[in-house]
Amino acid sequence: MFHAIMNQLNQPYIYAVGLMSGTSLDGVDAAVVRIEGSGLDSKVQLLHYYSRPYEQELRERLKALCDPSTSDAARICGMNVFLAERFADAAIEAIGEAGLSMNDIAFVSSHGQTIWHMPESSPSDPYLVRSTLQIGDLTVIAKKTGRLTVGDFRPADMAVGGQGAPLVPYGDLILFRHPSKGRLLQNIGGIGNCTVIPPNAGLDDLFAFDTGPGNMIIDQVVQTLSGGKLSYDANGDWAAMGQPDEELLGELLAHPYFGQSPPKSTGRELFGAAYTSELLAHAQERGLAAADIVATATAFTAHTIADACRNLVMPRCRVDEVIVSGGGAHNATLLRMLAELLPEQKLLTAGELGLADDAKEAVIFAVLGNDFLRGIPNNVPAATGASRQTVMGKLALP
Repeated sequence: MFHAIMNQLNQPYIYAVGLMSGTSLDGVDAAVVRIEGSGLDSKVQLLHYYSRPYEQELRERLKALCDPSTSDAARICGMNVFLAERFADAAIEAIGEAGLSMNDIAFVSSHGQTIWHMPESSPSDPYLVRSTLQIGDLTVIAKKTGRLTVGDFRPADMAVGGQGAPLVPYGDLILFRHPSKGRLLQNIGGIGNCTVIPPNAGLDDLFAFDTGPGNMIIDQVVQTLSGGKLSYDANGDWAAMGQPDEELLGELLAHPYFGQSPPKSTGRELFGAAYTSELLAHAQERGLAAADIVATATAFTAHTIADACRNLVMPRCRVDEVIVSGGGAHNATLLRMLAELLPEQKLLTAGELGLADDAKEAVIFAVLGNDFLRGIPNNVPAATGASRQTVMGKLALP
């Protein structure tokens, strides 16, 4: 079987599945793709997008694993296999809905679920070195699907001095480079991250970084204020009913992360449950109505993205288009705020350019897996701070 699958890689094109579960902890995305070629000359077509939301209990358990005060080794160990089975099921369902059989698929490529991301070593504990942890065991996925499975990409970049994030710029270049337009690819998942692609860019021209919170804080605020009845602000309707509190917004934007220069990355370690609880406490002390709190959280995300564009990107690169993807692309209030803050730029969604807004990152992980299997370096040192290009990924056999 192994040799038969490897022989598929020598065909003019292959079918693969990319799996993505992000910091928003809202579910697993699966993208069935057709890939022709490899490296920066790859031609990628999305055949089918599948998404399976996490139920509320699973989402809460994952949040608990991301918090040192509520996590433990046993829960991480069990969830590592539980999620792998969920990921494998998503791949199988996506392939069936695409009208393909498992034998058509050359490989599955999984990002995994980030539990902890520590791009800098602890100054006080020599054992807490730069590291990252994504769970969703690759061997379980490989055995259940019967396909080669690639994953655990981040550690290779960190091993050569990078932050292990962001990983999507490599795929962004393949999917969105333009001969004459400067583009900023802004993904708004749990965390916001951007890739800057100058006109007619090559790999060395890219730069990328995490802009800060994406949907993570908005979602937690909505869940708390609704008493658990809502998990997110659909279409930004609740935020549209309120007004951002400018004083609280100013305090949020004073966080040291936003003053750092790229490369930089972040996650729930800085902007997770504890941060959101503090935000809610300050808002309630100020007597803000619920709609105003949601509007402030939404404006926070919009401002961090716009400020990053103005302060960190525009001095280095002309930006003609800002292209939004991820769950935030469905939040009309967030997009309106962002357009108002960046009136000189054309604001688009990935869907308007032919790639489903929610599918982009899953597609890119299929691209990363394809190049891993061919021994092609697939990180972007300009984005992660790595000392050199390297092949990211690990392989599990079926």
